[in-house]
Amino acid sequence: MAAPSQWCACRSPRKPSLEPGPNVSVTALIAEDEPLLAEHLRAELARLWPELTVLAVVGDGEAAHREALARRPQLLFLDIRMPGMSGLDAAEAIAEDWPEGAPLPLTVFVTAYDQHALEAFDRAAVDYLLKPLRGDRLAQTVQRLKAALAARAAPDLEATLAPLRALLTGAGAGAPAPRLAVVQASIGPTIHMVPIDEVLYFEAADKYVRVITASREHLIRSSLRELIPQLDPQRFWQVHRGIVVRADAIATATRDESGKVFLKLRGRDETIVASRLYAHLFKGM
Repeated sequence: MAAPSQWCACRSPRKPSLEPGPNVSVTALIAEDEPLLAEHLRAELARLWPELTVLAVVGDGEAAHREALARRPQLLFLDIRMPGMSGLDAAEAIAEDWPEGAPLPLTVFVTAYDQHALEAFDRAAVDYLLKPLRGDRLAQTVQRLKAALAARAAPDLEATLAPLRALLTGAGAGAPAPRLAVVQASIGPTIHMVPIDEVLYFEAADKYVRVITASREHLIRSSLRELIPQLDPQRFWQVHRGIVVRADAIATATRDESGKVFLKLRGRDETIVASRLYAHLFKGM
């Protein structure tokens, strides 16, 4: 539904100019599931920023992810609440899958959240746009985006990813959920009680979550987003948008040149890939 405007996570296929002057073209993608609002945003951007080229307008997060990777815009305008993948989820997926060496797109979230929810964006230093859109507020966003583009002569990937991580962490903020001691996984009429200490990692699988131990695998009907608040963040680390690993089950972490980290777990043969968004968790002491 609505999108903030200044989480700057932008990567373009070409080197950004130092100053997007009046004749320098800038590219953008709009993801908004309300067609009238999407057209209004496009028209207002054309009025306020004639040099801006909107490469595509899509109506859901999956399309935003796909088109962003295909078209490489410099700016993203993402509605927070869309069918399927949300704007936050799309931003996370784009950040994880963006080609190495290209600067991430500057992202503006559009949102209809109330003031309490918007505090999460403030804490993450995110500028946002409220629905219904106001021309004067959008004009401020345009100026901030121009300044951010001008400041990107030497992009800092960590500075780009940190606000998104903070925003994703704060998205589920609220009353703390009780910590899980046992995972209840049902198979037919039987419920398997899996102690949380035996779980090596959780992995999202469509409408389910795979619960992996050293000896077997279970499926629970839940989303990873619903499960994470019930886990102790000191013990369970999210390492990818679809994977949460028990930290003390990690045997080794190997970083490659792209910034991804490959994890080997005790008691398992497979390799878990930690994305660049969460690679900061693995630093030598």
